[in-house]
Amino acid sequence: MSSLKQFIRNVRASKTIADERAVVQKESAAIRSSFRNESHDTHVRRNNVAKLLYLFTLGERTHFGQIECLKLLASARFADKRLGYLGTMLLLDENQEVLTLVTNSLKNDLNHSNQYVVGLALCTLGNIASVEMSRDLFPEVETILTSSNPYIRRKAALCAMRICRKVPDLQEHFLEKAKLLLADRNHGVLLCGLTLVTSMCEADEEEGGEQGVVAMFRPLVPGLVRVLKGLSSSGYAPEHDVTGITDPFLQVKILRSLRTLGRGDAHTSEQINDILAQVATNTDSSKNVGNSILYEAVLTILDIEADSGLRVLGVNILGKFLSNRDNNIRYVALNTLIKVVAVEPNAVQRHRNTILDCLRDPDISIRRRALDLSFTLINESNVRVLIRELLAFLETADAEFKPIMTSQIGVAADRFAPNKRWHIDTMLRVLKLAGNYVKEQILSSFVRLIATTPELQTYSVQKLYASLKEDISQEGLNLAGAWIIGEFGDLLLQGGQYEEEELVNEVKQSDIVDLFTTILNSSYAGQTVTEYIITSAMKLTTRLTDPAQIDRLRRLLLNNQTNLDVEIQQRSVEYGNLFGYDQIRRGVLEKMPPLEIREEQRVLGEATKKRTSKIATKKKPSQVTEQDMLLDLMGGSDLPAVDLSSTMNGAQQNADLLADILGGDLSAASPPPQTTSAPSSGQQRNNLNSIMDLFDTSNSSTTKASAPPVSNDLLAMSSPSPQQPAATPVHTAYNKNDLQITFQLQRNATAVQVIARFRNMSAFESVSGVNLQAAVPKSQKLQLQAISSSEIGGGAEATQQMRIISVSGPPPPRLRLRLKISYDKGGVGAVSEQLDWAEPV
Repeated sequence: MSSLKQFIRNVRASKTIADERAVVQKESAAIRSSFRNESHDTHVRRNNVAKLLYLFTLGERTHFGQIECLKLLASARFADKRLGYLGTMLLLDENQEVLTLVTNSLKNDLNHSNQYVVGLALCTLGNIASVEMSRDLFPEVETILTSSNPYIRRKAALCAMRICRKVPDLQEHFLEKAKLLLADRNHGVLLCGLTLVTSMCEADEEEGGEQGVVAMFRPLVPGLVRVLKGLSSSGYAPEHDVTGITDPFLQVKILRSLRTLGRGDAHTSEQINDILAQVATNTDSSKNVGNSILYEAVLTILDIEADSGLRVLGVNILGKFLSNRDNNIRYVALNTLIKVVAVEPNAVQRHRNTILDCLRDPDISIRRRALDLSFTLINESNVRVLIRELLAFLETADAEFKPIMTSQIGVAADRFAPNKRWHIDTMLRVLKLAGNYVKEQILSSFVRLIATTPELQTYSVQKLYASLKEDISQEGLNLAGAWIIGEFGDLLLQGGQYEEEELVNEVKQSDIVDLFTTILNSSYAGQTVTEYIITSAMKLTTRLTDPAQIDRLRRLLLNNQTNLDVEIQQRSVEYGNLFGYDQIRRGVLEKMPPLEIREEQRVLGEATKKRTSKIATKKKPSQVTEQDMLLDLMGGSDLPAVDLSSTMNGAQQNADLLADILGGDLSAASPPPQTTSAPSSGQQRNNLNSIMDLFDTSNSSTTKASAPPVSNDLLAMSSPSPQQPAATPVHTAYNKNDLQITFQLQRNATAVQVIARFRNMSAFESVSGVNLQAAVPKSQKLQLQAISSSEIGGGAEATQQMRIISVSGPPPPRLRLRLKISYDKGGVGAVSEQLDWAEPV
């Protein structure tokens, strides 16, 4: 067998992947053969394990060498132990069954007389300790923490941190020892001790306890402040100096610990304020080491109960970071300012110009962060300035920025617009610059704005017409222009002015038809644009007065009756048939009434709120029936719902509603509540024929003649049951970061069926990697199906079903689940949470 050096040379000398794979396979076979030969000496075993570690770095399979690593641990030679522990840390993890054989070797080496052997054992235990191993070996680690050797103490502190994370119950054994570590004069021991204390405090906060651990360490804050003050004001210390700053690693660690201890406590924060101001003022910001300390100081200032002046100082330090040449420092500053702007908006506003300059940075990450921050700075006083800058950036922005920019500008304009004229001009500018990237919600909001502003409808339609004459390449502009011109085309012909100094050129009726024809014949006429223009052309037949132009519009519709798209073809045929009924056509194509803008329909953060109908608010969720939901879809009503139990099977009420739709007399069609007799079969048949006429495009007389008789049994089967079951109750299990998870339960004699609904409450940002895991008590069994979609777009939903069966007896009267929810959302990052949910009583 070759040596490790020769093996590496052979791998590097391979010309192709096949040659490299052949060398690796040959050597792996030789290593396996050597392992089976028990006569080889320690040197050969060490050489084989070294080769295995090299194979591990190449990504090859090395499981067959795990036992050989354990054999090296039992050797008395330090070189064997060192390689064996290295192999154990790399080739094994806490899930390997072989790991149980390592416990005895670790126990022996933790009590070894050689400090370096003890250090190897502590390092290995700190990397691969399992729950069982932590419980078995924590007494040895606890004893080593009081050793007089600082080399061992600092390794034991980090090992104790791993044990506390794996088994939180063992944390109490290390609390007093951790206090002694914080009083140590050795910088390395103090650094590791702070790491242990910070980890225990953060774990206590995450578990939602009474923060007893944090309160226990708060009396040590004055000592930490003295250490930090000594480090920041000390002179040159050769053993701890890093580019002129004394031990920046320890300073950063102390600042992080002070942040954990001072969070939410005014008294502790007051003890920290002075040293934070001193560090923020005296630290040299010309070096990267100093910037790391300043950044940690800023995070501490913003997280504790600091006074307003200190917070402003922290924001100013971040503003200074924005002018740094290092992209990493600028990125960190922008990322932090996004979190700070909600706390200190005025302080961040002072650096608005610097933030806007970052929009022109060559680095795309800087531009993205600066863009996010710019939108958070918008308010009533600066909306004109910031939107003007953002529109200038939109003109030259990369394609990936345009969808979110158009949405955010639309949201900001809708929320902070000084007047409606400015709002319309801004959105028109967005449509001209990035109309292909405008989302449907923003376009709908713009159209609704014009429809509800009668005094600016003439201005809007003339501006949109002029914009379309210049450019028809933007889909959003085409859609908005088609809708507005179709709805208010008569205003376009009136002339007038849309700017104080500029008069509108006279628009002829033929010009409008020419514009629509040009768009339809261009390459920009996609399916949606064609649908809009066809509908608008039909509206214009009642807005225009020139018979020649109306005939041109009719021929335009006729040409699309053979369109390959079924939707376009169907609408063209339907619109063409309306020309035979002028009175009906003019009534159907009248101007739409002004839309009622509800708060939950605005393109703001409120747009993500669920719409609550008038009927639903008067009832508990469990009492909202299917009929209520249908009424909600039709707009809601303050009148009481129709009582379906007033007739034998509810068919009479269905017929009455349909008769009302078909133009019948409502008062004549509605029977008195006391009527209990079912309608005659002939009356039912006539009602059904009227229904069928709605869906038949052929001659009505032919339909009636050819319609087969309908039996009363068929009508009874199609009518609803007199007893409507109550809707299944819905319980909210999770509602954070715009992700809402609800459970809908349905019980039977043997199981409980649960439908989990995942709803993205955000209108614009998608949620990806959605995953729900559940656990039930041992007395139950859970069948969990896969989620319908792990990526949920803005306002979209996904579902996941689970079935819970009791091992013995009927299903439980009240469900108890332990849930683990994970997902990834922009602006929040990866989220993983565990919670316990119990069905409400």
